[in-house]
Amino acid sequence: MKKMLFLILASALVLSACSAKTDGDVAEPEDHSMDGMAMGHDHHEPDLNHSTGENELKLPPILKSDKETEDEIHYTVDAQKGQTEIFDGYQTDTLGYNSSFLGPVLKVKKGQTVHINTKNSLDEDTTFHWHGLVIAGAADGGPHSVIKPGESKEITFKVDQGAATLWFHPHPLGNTAEQVFNGLAGLFYIEDDEADQLDLPNEYGKNDFPLIIQDKTFDEEKQLNFTEVKDEDGMMGDTLLVNGTVNPSLTIGKEKVRLRLLNGSNMRNYVFKLSNDQAFTQIASDGGLLNEPIELKELQLTPSERAEIVVDFSKLQDTDQLALLTGEDTVVLPFNVKEERTGGDNVNIPKQMNSIAVTDEEKSMKVTKEIVLDGMAEDVTINGKKLDIDRIDFTQKKGEVEVWEIYNKPDEMGGMIHPFHIHGTQFKVISINDELPPENLRGYKDTVSLDSGDRVKLAVRFDEPGIFMYHCHILEHEDNGMMGQVKVE
Repeated sequence: MKKMLFLILASALVLSACSAKTDGDVAEPEDHSMDGMAMGHDHHEPDLNHSTGENELKLPPILKSDKETEDEIHYTVDAQKGQTEIFDGYQTDTLGYNSSFLGPVLKVKKGQTVHINTKNSLDEDTTFHWHGLVIAGAADGGPHSVIKPGESKEITFKVDQGAATLWFHPHPLGNTAEQVFNGLAGLFYIEDDEADQLDLPNEYGKNDFPLIIQDKTFDEEKQLNFTEVKDEDGMMGDTLLVNGTVNPSLTIGKEKVRLRLLNGSNMRNYVFKLSNDQAFTQIASDGGLLNEPIELKELQLTPSERAEIVVDFSKLQDTDQLALLTGEDTVVLPFNVKEERTGGDNVNIPKQMNSIAVTDEEKSMKVTKEIVLDGMAEDVTINGKKLDIDRIDFTQKKGEVEVWEIYNKPDEMGGMIHPFHIHGTQFKVISINDELPPENLRGYKDTVSLDSGDRVKLAVRFDEPGIFMYHCHILEHEDNGMMGQVKVE
């Protein structure tokens, strides 16, 4: 193992000094998706630690339902505080769902009616936001849906969207960044019959792994002290955690392995690649499966974005120095590749997985919602305004498509990336700067990254009524009022 870790770190350093070549038949991300790590202004971006790989990656447990029938499923999700041994010999004060840190995986099926009893066992207000879920505004868990300490609330909804990797996190007004930083984040899997028949890797913990990637800063006593590290433009830490594991490694078989990536950080962007410059296959984005698998060598995710990729470890000649990297050289997750397979044999990535398209009608529609993202730190605004929880900024009719145009306004210092998120819907990206989006952005999305100066058009439809937030998903920007509200009826 020590030899493997040395080779991984040495390999990463070599990669940082050499720009990788891309084969002609492997898709290159467009410039829009590769401006990645530039934050703009004078934002301090601390270097991340390399994972030494000394700790086997922890996997979030799959939550056992309280009750399940053929058509219905019941869960209890409890926000609570506790202590977690992230570092050997230290107990860190943390928050979690049904545990002391992070949360479980909730699994539901398309067509099911879902009942979730949400409990607040914290000593502060919180909410439960179901990020990426098509759900009524009253159950979405935005800042209107406050649950007081010691109280609970049951939500009920029917799942009416395809297979996807979603997540849930708090969304209290002005306090989202700290609660997520302290550990409140969990996963929400939607499954459906169509996806189950595609022979994709789907054996949890064998050839199908979630990776919740976050950066944190710990003080000398290994505590998460948000007040000390708070940055109004977004907290960026120096310690990388994957599923809450510090210095993780992942043991897998020599086979095709599915990695479900979630950027769960407050502000940091990641550009993922393999340390040997091997291509991988993206099969899904925020809202589910892409139409076709896309081969990539690099993949950017901004805060809250998800992507599912498949890495074919059976094609590797030398597995001793393989790792998932971010940026030029930071080791996120070393892989310990065993000769034996751990998942099933019937794994085959189909050429066609979905059928999502921007229609000709949507392409020809006029823009009816214009949104300008502007400012930095405490001065961030949307359309020149900060959130007023009593003000409705837009209205839209349920079931009707409208075209939203999002513009990330530059400033005299250059501007910065803003990940733009809309609650309660999965939208389609029509264009980025009047050009077709990259192939891996042509599936359903709930968050889209805009570099400074970018202008993005979205086809947006709400299938449920209510009041929904739209905002920058840099959590500190959200807390500073970079949000608006759309009322759907």
